[in-house]
Amino acid sequence: MSQQTTIRKLAELVNTPVEKLLEQLAGAGMKFSGPDQVVTSTEKVKLLGFLRRSHGKPEQAPEETDQSAKKITLNRRKQQEVTVNSGRSKTTVNVEVRQKRTYVKDGARPMTPDEERADILRKLEESRARNLAEQQALAEKDRLRDEAIVRAREEEIAARERAEAEKKAAEEAAAAAKAAEAAAATKPKRAPIDETAPRPPRTPAAAPAAPRSAPPPPRSDDRNNRSAPRNERGPGDRFAGQMHLSAADRARRGNSNNSNNRGRPGGRNQSGGRRDMSRGGNNAGPHAFERPTAPVVREVAIGETITVADLAQKLALKGGEVVKALFKMGVMATITQSIDHDTAALVTEELGHKAIRANDNDAEDALLASTGENQGEAVQRPPVVTIMGHVDHGKTSLLDYIRRTKVAHGEAGGITQHIGAYHVDTPKGVISFLDTPGHAAFTSMRARGAKLTDIVVLVVAADDGVMPQTKEAIQHARSAGVPLIVAINKIDKSGADPMRVKNELLSEQVVAEEFGGDIQMVEISAKTGLGIDDLLDAVSVQAELLELKAVDEGRASGVVIESSLDKGRGPVATVLVQQGRLKKGDYLVCGIQYGRVRALFDETGKQPEFAGPSIPVQVLGLSGVPEAGDDFVVVEDERLAKDVAQQRETKRRESRLVATAGSRMEDIMATLGKGEGQQVLNLVIKADVQGSVQALSQALVALSNEDIRINVIHSGVGGITESDANSAAASKATVIGFNVRADASARRIIESNGVDLRYFSIIYDVIDQVKQVASGLLGVEIREEIIGIAEVRDVFRSSKLGAVAGSMVIEGVVKRNKPIRVLRDSVVIFEGELESLRRFKENVEEVRNGTECGIAVKAYNDVKPGDQIECFERIEVPRTL
Repeated sequence: MSQQTTIRKLAELVNTPVEKLLEQLAGAGMKFSGPDQVVTSTEKVKLLGFLRRSHGKPEQAPEETDQSAKKITLNRRKQQEVTVNSGRSKTTVNVEVRQKRTYVKDGARPMTPDEERADILRKLEESRARNLAEQQALAEKDRLRDEAIVRAREEEIAARERAEAEKKAAEEAAAAAKAAEAAAATKPKRAPIDETAPRPPRTPAAAPAAPRSAPPPPRSDDRNNRSAPRNERGPGDRFAGQMHLSAADRARRGNSNNSNNRGRPGGRNQSGGRRDMSRGGNNAGPHAFERPTAPVVREVAIGETITVADLAQKLALKGGEVVKALFKMGVMATITQSIDHDTAALVTEELGHKAIRANDNDAEDALLASTGENQGEAVQRPPVVTIMGHVDHGKTSLLDYIRRTKVAHGEAGGITQHIGAYHVDTPKGVISFLDTPGHAAFTSMRARGAKLTDIVVLVVAADDGVMPQTKEAIQHARSAGVPLIVAINKIDKSGADPMRVKNELLSEQVVAEEFGGDIQMVEISAKTGLGIDDLLDAVSVQAELLELKAVDEGRASGVVIESSLDKGRGPVATVLVQQGRLKKGDYLVCGIQYGRVRALFDETGKQPEFAGPSIPVQVLGLSGVPEAGDDFVVVEDERLAKDVAQQRETKRRESRLVATAGSRMEDIMATLGKGEGQQVLNLVIKADVQGSVQALSQALVALSNEDIRINVIHSGVGGITESDANSAAASKATVIGFNVRADASARRIIESNGVDLRYFSIIYDVIDQVKQVASGLLGVEIREEIIGIAEVRDVFRSSKLGAVAGSMVIEGVVKRNKPIRVLRDSVVIFEGELESLRRFKENVEEVRNGTECGIAVKAYNDVKPGDQIECFERIEVPRTL
């Protein structure tokens, strides 16, 4: 059975990331749009030649390649044993079959994928036809042989019966003649008959008794008669080497046994023993075993996954036979391991049975039935607009101007690192905005934002032009099938050139309306507000053309934009409602999590009564942190929500077991010899939101090369806990905290075990440091060292400085000229510097442990009692192996 190789499967076989393989294919001149496309053998050879040339190795001579590709010879040798029955003895004959086949390929031109598929199907049909013809010929030979055997048996039985009849008649004639002679010899002389004497009553004459000294002649059908010749033994010996009898043979055997036992009083044989009722006769006819005339084909119901033992039980086979068939297919799995549905279906068909898909989605069917009942009238809904573009092109600043807020000032490094969801009441109506990151590591976030949106606004800086993430955003918008609006930002700068941006977009097939295309391009300035109204007009016009509608009543459904774990509130999910109305108290299913909505919060922190279509809100009350991108559905009761979540969790766990259970022989052969000298860097990643965890894991794992492999042993959302520290200590892993901190118990374990703990707030720093380690560039490392922590006891207001935090230094020393971070529930909420550090009324340069002080944070007035102000310094540490 032929299997097509996709780019993803080829990447797994050669142990190469999918993105790197796509780049190599593109360098070889082959364009692929996705990892699920099929790679032909010709394209693999072309890629191999390109890689050999790029590494400076000579290619094979074309003549050798052509010759090896044109002709292939297969030698097959098969041995088997055939048992031949000859009476009571059996003879075993060794049969060896040798086959040699040579296949010659036409080398006029390479075959296209369709021609290869057609050629494979044709050869498969020819093979099936040959097998069918061979099976028919063998069946015909078996039938003719059986008929000949039956005829020979019938003729032998008829001849034997005639001989027995003749012998019996001769014996009866001889016995009658002998009896007549004896009667004549013993007959007395006749006396004169007295007619007057009374006559005695007649009695039947008794048969003359045979003398006791003369034993009766042995019967030909006596089984105890060992002296009888082979051809004169009973009819039971005719079936000595035959296990399975036909109906005619059973009837004939039963009749002969009954005829042989005729005239024996009490059913006893000549030796005086009672006849064995379990042998022969009509008693064994209905209960005798009959060989099946055709192989039994079973229909086996297989779910998403199944263990090898369960599959063997359904096939009525031994587990070793199923394991053997899996080994022949190249899958090495034990009898207790799970295999997926496709593999189970292939091995079932290989063993001659039929596989059908089992329906175990009872809870999912009930969920679909409950969601299908609430279909109402669709009404107009606000558009969902996603802001996309390259990093530092002004996406968040544009949203800040529209919302009249300053989000970009409070973000670490001045860049967005998670999806922000807002809905704004503009003069053109309500519009929901999704702000996506522009950094290269947040590809999955941008793709998720493009799938959720109705309109994509592509922000391009007029002084920077089209950049890599700009091109990626265009591809995401096209793959999602949503309209595109280009906002050319920063036109107020001196080096701005909007015409250059439009010309560069032409190379990406993005044609402006003024050039005859259908893409609206608006020149704006997020700093001065120039052109913002024109941009909102363009969004409104595009939304009217799309005629966006949704059901406003009934149970809500939508998708998760982002999720996090809050220390005080528990799991928090930012969701975008797409249908219906989400209210407090609703039961919902969100991926593998479920729960009841305890509270709803909008982006300003207020609690709305409900959330309609196209409105993003934060949801509290879930059982765990859902995955970003999961769909959520409101259900009728908690029981259905729990059943659906548990069923999804079971399927996900089985899928993970299948992924780690069976190892393919190709994978094992590919990994042989690669473990020598390869270093492994274990990481434990904890971040503030789920999207950052995914982006960090993907970006860091992609840094693996032949010398070092990045292995993320654990990742999660929330602060660094004691279990995370224990896991890192056991595996000697580095702990990375992205906008989160370790609690007191975790810090004790980390310090006692010497675990490397690093805090980051900008993804650039994470990737750069891990990349330095992975590539062997051991230079000066910029490390952040916490030198002091102050706890806020009270907050005072000052007309000159704003909010002044009355604090107590609980660890280390707080210095005035060092950068600080404000922590709330172990999560970073602000990063900046100190504006004032006072002891009583005097300005001081530092405050030590156990001393009270007054701290004013520059450009931040939202300090609350209970917050922690962390003072740190960046130091240069030389790296050593």
